[in-house]
Amino acid sequence: MERIAAALERLAPAPQPPTDWLAHPAYVWEGERARAVPVLDALPLSGLHGIDAQKVALRNLCSRLASGAAAHDALLWGARGMGKSALVRAAVADVQKETSALALVQLAPGTLPTFPALIAELAGQRRAFLLFIDDLGFGADGRAEMLALRSLLDGGVAPRPTHIRIVVTANRRSIVEREDTSTAIHERDERDDALALADRFGLTLGFHPADKDTYLAILASYLAPLGLGFDAEEAMAYAIQRGNRSGRTALQFATELAGRAGLKL
Repeated sequence: MERIAAALERLAPAPQPPTDWLAHPAYVWEGERARAVPVLDALPLSGLHGIDAQKVALRNLCSRLASGAAAHDALLWGARGMGKSALVRAAVADVQKETSALALVQLAPGTLPTFPALIAELAGQRRAFLLFIDDLGFGADGRAEMLALRSLLDGGVAPRPTHIRIVVTANRRSIVEREDTSTAIHERDERDDALALADRFGLTLGFHPADKDTYLAILASYLAPLGLGFDAEEAMAYAIQRGNRSGRTALQFATELAGRAGLKL
């Protein structure tokens, strides 16, 4: 029996140490525990173009949260590829240049039901946390996810600590549109659910498709440090091919041109 017990101990996974919530700039919450991210992958705020007002608003929110002042939950919605997720990382990283009092915690897909356990773990920490839910779903399982998040934002009988705030990104414009053009009952229900969720965020930032001039200006900002120019017609043709005139498309085309020139972007 002793030999069997010893063999089972050797086969059992080693116990994981508790998460050090003060040691790293970011974490990924995987449902039962957090994975530390030693280096936060983020562009400088100056590298994000066409969203100046959004940059100021989210950076200010992160700064307030880090300082211990009152801060909102935030919803970033709108066109894909216009920098919603990149702005979240960039704003947190910019504040971290001044203080380590703020960390970003991204929730992995499917972990929303374990949200209360995460809050319980963070509640006693002497640090501010911005919980990041990227690309909130609206598919077959999206309604249940929306309803769960809506309930969590309300706080329930156990209020969420003021040093923990939530930022969510979503591509669907309908999450904030208030004109009801639908006729089907289920469509109206889904719309009402989305609006009820949006109303729970104190800060709502819209991201809109780039016009031609903005798209070309973003592209120029990526290429200028490399000393590279570009043909505007080719750049527009690339955007048409991609089906999206956005900051992401501009970065992809800049990567193509840098690669042709044998340069790193």
